[in-house]
Amino acid sequence: MPSVLPEGDPAPADGLLPAQVLVGADSRNFGLYVHIPFCAVRCGYCDFNTYTAKELGSGASQDEYAGTAMAELDLAARVLVDSGLPRRPLQTVFFGGGTPTLLPAADLAALLGHAAKLWPLADGAEVTTEANPDSVTPGSLQQLADAGFTRVSFGMQSAVPHVLKVLDRTHEPSRVPEAVGWAREAGLAVSIDLIYGTPGESMGDWEQSLDTALGYQPDHISAYSLIIEDGTKLAAQMRRGEVPAIDEDDHAEKYLIAEQKLSSAGMHWYEVSNWSREPAQACRHNLAYWRGDDWWGIGPGAHSHVGGVRWWNMKHPVPYANRLAGGQSPAAGRETLDSSTRR
Repeated sequence: MPSVLPEGDPAPADGLLPAQVLVGADSRNFGLYVHIPFCAVRCGYCDFNTYTAKELGSGASQDEYAGTAMAELDLAARVLVDSGLPRRPLQTVFFGGGTPTLLPAADLAALLGHAAKLWPLADGAEVTTEANPDSVTPGSLQQLADAGFTRVSFGMQSAVPHVLKVLDRTHEPSRVPEAVGWAREAGLAVSIDLIYGTPGESMGDWEQSLDTALGYQPDHISAYSLIIEDGTKLAAQMRRGEVPAIDEDDHAEKYLIAEQKLSSAGMHWYEVSNWSREPAQACRHNLAYWRGDDWWGIGPGAHSHVGGVRWWNMKHPVPYANRLAGGQSPAAGRETLDSSTRR
């Protein structure tokens, strides 16, 4: 069961933003997050807002989703103008999920192209998609690069088969270097995601995953500790004693090993769980969140932030699509951040 959205305050049906968002708007960067809520298999540890069903109803199925997301892009452009905000270029665009590359590359390209018609892409804009190693082909990655994508972030998670099995990951370890090579051939920068602290993962397993990932010479590595969320399959397995509980000391030691190995290999630590080959290869979209820039989150359950106002969309794809079909904002709630909350 995905995590519950906060209640917040009511969000207006027209989506209009309060006048306070205009203050300093010219000095804040603007970006997009596009949520693709589909996965081939729901991983046992995941509590993200994702769905495995191909058919979720009109406007919410995988086949129709690109058109629904474009409707929210249109609404976003209209709301920002009607709220008095300047038309700023897109500095970053991030397609996350879920597994964005479960959609055809043509759909992802069309979404990016539609966004670029509404807001100009800044020179050197960073455009990223997440992907599973087994959800891409040489042709699909080239199609994304040709459409303007600049980065791909692969969910490798581990190089060890028994760890991948516990996490319910569907790819074979041998698929990762193939996917990385295809991305390189397409001219895309490559990021690799790793998870440490999986039940049954030894220290040697974790070091093997780090060494293997470094061997692919990625531009960026993210290393996240496994967090057990209520309502997930893995949480239920722990309660039944089928897998061992999380050991925080083990997590701490593995984090220190990651920092040592990645730094020794020339990677630059720039954020809690992220390292880049060069400072310029840090994920600018990720940094925009930390810096409190403006971004609009497209998709069910997606969160947005503009000028100290945060809001979040309806979580399930069907009511999300129905709101947009009725010409209304899909926002479920919002909040205004004061200086204390920001800190």
